[in-house]
Amino acid sequence: MFHIVLVTPEIPHNAGAAGRLALATGSTLHLVHPLGFSLDDKYVRRTGLDYWAQVDLRVWDSYDELQAAADPAARFWLLSTKAPRSPWQAAFKPGDYLVFGCETRGLPEPLLAAEAEHTLCIPMRPGGTRSLNLATAVAIVLYEAIRQQNPDW
Repeated sequence: MFHIVLVTPEIPHNAGAAGRLALATGSTLHLVHPLGFSLDDKYVRRTGLDYWAQVDLRVWDSYDELQAAADPAARFWLLSTKAPRSPWQAAFKPGDYLVFGCETRGLPEPLLAAEAEHTLCIPMRPGGTRSLNLATAVAIVLYEAIRQQNPDW
């Protein structure tokens, strides 16, 4: 249904949790190198539990390689704490890519600038926290995108 993209993820637990979300929603998980862990890491397997082998997982050497392989009609939505609008203001379509940066740095500024019309930020109370856990952010945006499709679940 949707594509979850983690660009240079650093924490295996987050990749494992994103994998479970992908499996639960019929989405594809894309991991873009460099990864801060091995896919054989016990924490990835532990978080993904016995589901990890069933995850539709694609691993890419670069973000450019992923984009080149994507359907030309697909849209890429980039998540950043610096974006001007929320996922509630986006109109998601099946096949869209939901792109998240690494836990400590987020997505590169040049990429965000180039895709400014497709950048989104999860709203948070001012002064509360700088950001959310990566897997939590994935869940929020992914389920908003699915909600918009009115699935018969």
